[in-house]
Amino acid sequence: MDIIEGSIAPDFSLEGSDRQQHRLSDYLGKKIILYFYPKDNTPGCSKEAVCFIEKSEDFKKLNAIILGVSRDSLDSHDKFIKKLNIPYILLSDSEEKICNLYGVLKEKNMFGKKKIGIERSTFIINEKGYIKKIYRKVKVDGHIDDLLKNIE
Repeated sequence: MDIIEGSIAPDFSLEGSDRQQHRLSDYLGKKIILYFYPKDNTPGCSKEAVCFIEKSEDFKKLNAIILGVSRDSLDSHDKFIKKLNIPYILLSDSEEKICNLYGVLKEKNMFGKKKIGIERSTFIINEKGYIKKIYRKVKVDGHIDDLLKNIE
């Protein structure tokens, strides 16, 4: 099943960097920025996290929460959070259940080797749990400002 704008966001439960279970449905009544990124502590993912950090208060003012998802372990998330002082929850999808649910795993070509990895993707989910906007193949530059424009 392909996820499309206007459809109900698939619910899930994942353990977060705060060691709590996070269900998407727990956040009904808030806007959700659900972003998938390839790997903790890599240049592009660090840059994206810093952009979210810099605008985190703007998202709060819009009644929005940020949830970052990667296949990294919670220990890896802890180091990433500590290094960059990330103020929002990172979810660990080491079993790739949510990545598969949202269709973000793609074949990548890294240095001539093909492997499956997370395609940088962001989903804006409204207060009622519907997907308002989908961004695939995200380029970090300008992405956060675009999200802020489209979240209202």
